[in-house]
Amino acid sequence: MSDATINSTRQQPEAGFGDYVALLKPRVMSLVVFTAAVGLLAAPVPVHPFIAFCAILFIAIGGGASGALNMWWDADIDARMKRTARRPVPAGKVTADEALAVGVALSGFSVTMLWLATNWVAAAILAFTIFFYAVIYTMWLKRWTPQNIVIGGAAGAFPPMIGWAVATGGVSVESVLMFALIFMWTPPHFWALALFMNSDYENAGVPMLTVTHGRRTTRNHIFVYTLLLAVLAVGAGFTAIGGPIYLAVAVVLNAMFVLGAWGIWRRDEEAAAADKYIVEKKFFKMSLLYLFAHFGAILAEAALRPWGLGGW
Repeated sequence: MSDATINSTRQQPEAGFGDYVALLKPRVMSLVVFTAAVGLLAAPVPVHPFIAFCAILFIAIGGGASGALNMWWDADIDARMKRTARRPVPAGKVTADEALAVGVALSGFSVTMLWLATNWVAAAILAFTIFFYAVIYTMWLKRWTPQNIVIGGAAGAFPPMIGWAVATGGVSVESVLMFALIFMWTPPHFWALALFMNSDYENAGVPMLTVTHGRRTTRNHIFVYTLLLAVLAVGAGFTAIGGPIYLAVAVVLNAMFVLGAWGIWRRDEEAAAADKYIVEKKFFKMSLLYLFAHFGAILAEAALRPWGLGGW
């Protein structure tokens, strides 16, 4: 072994347990776990608590596998973005080969175990979700089209459908509505981030809408998608997954969300740059609360339904 190789080996940061946890994108995983659990608990078919726990665990592992595969493929992009430069692979704490091995191993494990613990439909949707995120979105859409977030948002929208399938063994209008809620929420959520992180995407060569069409067009898109999302979210309150609690939450939050999008739409770049995109950052943070609150309301309706208090 040469002196250069020895020095390089010594300088290589040693991966710790936390680095492998970070590889699984725990923040994203928390959203996957929560929405999948809501889908499972909101379903009309009861699931044994132990089976439910195992199902959510395997879904979480599948979500983590997607994150590892994403970091493996996107290491070059992540290294050029401030927001992602400290991730385990670009930081040199975990090698790309290790990330790939972890992603593939956890993908196979999670899908197989979910199939054995529940049913083939739930396992098949989980397998497709991992494939969609790792291949369709990460390898293709993200680097190819400014519609990457619009189409790719489907990957993050599947977890409640998986949870619903765990309980029912199939797909229904209710699970599709939960999917649609996340699917329509994803573009304004990520485009708001892109407005104040545009230089990151520019430096990395990612064709985000802000890069290919500019911030003005992105603001227009955020407003239009938020209006469509509001119609869908409030309308869901009158379906089987809704009820008075959900409807109240949806009306208040969507009014706030539309007002936030209106504020973004009215902004010009000089004002936004002057205050360091404070309005856009507030909208992005509110979008996180928005999704958790809607699914929390769906869960509340499901919890009260056995006592005749939830739903219509």
